Amino acid sequence: MSDAASNYLENKLLDHTLRYSTAPYTGVGTVYCALFSGTAATVKTALESGTNSTSGSGNWGYYEINNGNYSRQSITFGNAASSGSISSTATVTFPVATADYNNAATSGSTVTCLAIIDAQTSGNVLFYGELTVSKQVSSGDQFTISSGNLTVQLA
Repeated sequence: MSDAASNYLENKLLDHTLRYSTAPYTGVGTVYCALFSGTAATVKTALESGTNSTSGSGNWGYYEINNGNYSRQSITFGNAASSGSISSTATVTFPVATADYNNAATSGSTVTCLAIIDAQTSGNVLFYGELTVSKQVSSGDQFTISSGNLTVQLA
């Protein structure tokens, strides 16, 4: 058995999960971008196997930003996947922070990771990763992901 999926299958899986919201190819539907603060390795471990509970460091809910007017934002993947990857096709703009971003784990305001989740509240992690450059979000700041700057890759 091969240890890799073909580009064809990777593209179809990404398209089905992130792009299709109408029959007959209904996938997840609207997906949302969530932001997380904490040591990236710890946050990624929680995103891999934890839940949205805020009750402990093994759960990703513990690290998701939970104040400062933060809310998950929908993200669009309008173009078909290619070579096992797909990129966002619209800018994602989070509300202006009314306080330094925090979560249940820390009082720091530095976003280190993000995830694509299948619901605006609660939900399931579909994809996650560490930001190339972490970003401090203080009161008055606005976190934005420019169109094309978020890529999900299966290859």
